[in-house]
Amino acid sequence: MTTAPLPVERLHRAADLSALPFATTEDLAPLPGLPGQERAREAIGLGAAIGARGFNIFAIGRSGARIGGSVRALLEERAKSQPPPPDWVYVNCFAASHRPHALSLPAGRGPALQAALAGMIEELRAALPAMFEGEDYQRRRSAIESSLHGQAEQAFAALAEKASAEGMAIVRTPMGFAVAPARDGKVVPPEEFSTWPEAQQKEARGHIERIEKELEQTLRAIPRIEKQRRDAVRALDRETAKFVIDEAVSEAAAPFVDLPEVTAHLEAVRADLVENVQLFVGEPSEGAEALPPGLRAGSPLDRYAVNVLVTHNGAPAGAPVVEELHPTLANLVGRIEHLPVQGALVTNFRMIRAGALHRANGGTIVIDARALLTEPFSWEALKRTLTRGEIVIEDPARFMGLAQTVSLEPDPIPFDAKVVLVGERMLYYMLAAYDPDLARHFKIVADFDDEAVRSPESEAMLARLIATLAQEGGARPLSRDAVARAIEHAARLAGDSERLTLLVEDLRDLVIEAAHWAGAAGRAVTEREDVERAIAEQRRRLERPVLLTRESILRGVALIDTAGERVGQVNGLSVLDLGGLAFGRPTRITARVRPGSGRIVDIEREVELGGPIHSKGVMILSGFLAGRYAQKGGMSLQASLVFEQSYGGVEGDSASAAELLTLLSALSGLPMRQDFAITGSVNQHGDIQPIGGVNEKIEGFFEICAARGLTGTQGVIIPASNVQHLMLRADVVQACAAGRFAVHAVGGIDEAARLLMGREPGERGADGRFPYGSINGRVEATLARFAAIRRARTGRGTKEEE
Repeated sequence: MTTAPLPVERLHRAADLSALPFATTEDLAPLPGLPGQERAREAIGLGAAIGARGFNIFAIGRSGARIGGSVRALLEERAKSQPPPPDWVYVNCFAASHRPHALSLPAGRGPALQAALAGMIEELRAALPAMFEGEDYQRRRSAIESSLHGQAEQAFAALAEKASAEGMAIVRTPMGFAVAPARDGKVVPPEEFSTWPEAQQKEARGHIERIEKELEQTLRAIPRIEKQRRDAVRALDRETAKFVIDEAVSEAAAPFVDLPEVTAHLEAVRADLVENVQLFVGEPSEGAEALPPGLRAGSPLDRYAVNVLVTHNGAPAGAPVVEELHPTLANLVGRIEHLPVQGALVTNFRMIRAGALHRANGGTIVIDARALLTEPFSWEALKRTLTRGEIVIEDPARFMGLAQTVSLEPDPIPFDAKVVLVGERMLYYMLAAYDPDLARHFKIVADFDDEAVRSPESEAMLARLIATLAQEGGARPLSRDAVARAIEHAARLAGDSERLTLLVEDLRDLVIEAAHWAGAAGRAVTEREDVERAIAEQRRRLERPVLLTRESILRGVALIDTAGERVGQVNGLSVLDLGGLAFGRPTRITARVRPGSGRIVDIEREVELGGPIHSKGVMILSGFLAGRYAQKGGMSLQASLVFEQSYGGVEGDSASAAELLTLLSALSGLPMRQDFAITGSVNQHGDIQPIGGVNEKIEGFFEICAARGLTGTQGVIIPASNVQHLMLRADVVQACAAGRFAVHAVGGIDEAARLLMGREPGERGADGRFPYGSINGRVEATLARFAAIRRARTGRGTKEEE
């Protein structure tokens, strides 16, 4: 076992760019694709290549990896070689106007159909009125009017003559036609009629009844004759308009003869135009437009228009790649808009709007999983679309029972696109646990690495990535030394000297800010000192909690010793992570012991400030003490452990080694050095295990010691397995190089005890005893004394003690 401090070269690993000759990043070629993400790239490629249903992609990783942009760039590159998807349009259904038809056209031909029908309607608006104003049409209509109007007049005149011959007259009253007696061509007044003889009156009444019946029959024939007139005029209108309409529709349909669905719709347009020619020449006929003019959403002729829902006319070659940043239900599956007109909400098929799924149909859509799940109804709507294989426009107000207006039921559109969700790992794991449909619809998981193994090749790759970020951000080029410093910072961000972070967003921020400081200094190239300043400024902007914590220690508010010795007291180290800033903070840990029943009281747990992992660490201490010092009998120990001046929650087991050492110090009566701090977890065998945040913990204690004055004896004890993670700041490394501070690595609790108590821990000899005066010997002697005291108090010992 060695207690020598770590050499300086183990505290910080410098970048090695010998495999990549360059002066500035301008000399480096850009790095396309997904650098360092071979596994994720292969998964995305597989998901994009398999066209079977369900093989959609869920890309997971940390947000700083910019996985959304990386996935989109990769998919866009692949999409260039794929054929463009068809256009989709909505047209009116003349049989049921509330159910518009969806038509598919080859890419780019949707606007052509829209323009063709618009041009056809404009042509008919000019040609049909001219045709109906022509002399031939007017003459033929006049003949129909005269013929049918003459039939009614002849029938009425014949009846009038018959009535006159029988001494009767047909008169018009406010209530209609009536039959009355007449004499000398004049109607006989009622008072005169009453003076007629009874027989004459009876005869006149008989004539009146008979003529009234014939009058009723004649009047009933008049609407029939009028209907015949209207039918004849309508037939004439259809016959007159058919020639013009056939010619116009045939001209509009000529470019689309290869599309049966379009041809069928144009035939329906032709038939409806012939039936509703009055829309062009006068008042609309019955059924031509259900709503009065004040309640129409547009012109009555809009029924013949085309609503181009999605078109790829003028779009880049290849399949579309759509990223939906705000996946509300309407933005996802489309919506039907309404217009308020005179207090009513009015709509038609021209007010159907496409959603992101429509625009991505035939290609790929990228959606942020968190945004999707936080929008009501969107996740379920997406699953329904994937299950049915078609896009149905849904109105949440309708299926919630809130809509009170008539809406549309447009045809669903077949959906054939690759869906890529992008989110954090925990979000994916939770969704997989609680929604079984996830595995059904997203069979491909692309897990983005946060880090890459550090090697000359990966450092060269990261150098090219930094060059790419500088070029994309319009930043100044970086010098070779600046790139080296950025790579070293990438290792620090990874928290491991043998790893490099792949969180592109963090590196981009560093490159942009360093370029700013280079510009402020008047340099055309970003140098190492600019990168150093950018790193320092990033920390400085967030270090207010660090300064307050340090000030409370330096002013004696928080009691932390950095000199001297104390029994049962040690400096433990913890890490706080607040808003992107992680910093280390020393904490005093103390222990008190006395004879008892073998219980170690974790005060943090007793007051419900300790988390389960911390409580587990304390329980492990009991196993270690019993296994090493009480193999032949129970422990007669009552101990208490506490984080002094800790008023928040305590979680994690990284202080369990420090807690065990305080117990050993309290039991042995040996003081521990307060100019040291220790971090590490311990198992029941006394092995010290690795912990997280080792760099921040060392630097946190170093800052307190430096503020009070480095004495050359101060240092930090860390687990030996954490040495590979060391990427300490330059000021800490310099202090260690000058012998003013030290970092010690230990593999077991005995090594740490030797460093802190200045005495050999001791090992059991052939007689089964620890050496007299050793740390372990003193601990075992104290536990034996506690057992004797307990036996004396109780009058008897346990069976094991006896």
